[in-house]
Formats: sequence, C-alpha cells, structure tokens
Amino acid sequence: MTEVRFPQMSDERPDAVGVLATWYALEGDTVAEGQLIGEVQLDKADAEVTAPAAGTIKLLVAEGDEVAQGAVIAEIT
Repeated sequence: MTEVRFPQMSDERPDAVGVLATWYALEGDTVAEGQLIGEVQLDKADAEVTAPAAGTIKLLVAEGDEVAQGAVIAEIT
C-alpha cells in the first residue's frame, strides 16, 4: 500500500489546513504512477496531486473536506 498525502504547500505555516478541492480519480479506479488524481487548495494557492505509484485507489477524504498538510488523503494498493 502507498499513501497519498496532502502536499506541504507552506513552509512558513507547516500546521496550515487546506481543502481537497477536486478528485479526478474515483474510488476503485486503477491509476498510473504520475497520473493526476486530484487538486488541493491552501489559502489562494492550488496544487496538483499525482499518484506516487500505480494501482487501485481508495479515497480517504471527500471533496470539500479540510485537511492538514501532510495528512494521508488516499491509498493506492
């Protein structure tokens, strides 16, 4: 299993909380390593989330949920 984490977007505020804006992969989808699977927002900055490994995705956070930087947002098996 490989964890997918909310990216660290602010070194100045490591405890800042962002939002899982969009999932491009659905629960149970097969994803390729490097594939764009989601987008997150912190303050006014957006960042893409890519799959760190190939496999089947399990989403742990819903769109619109607030998430701490570095938190696990999905798993790939």
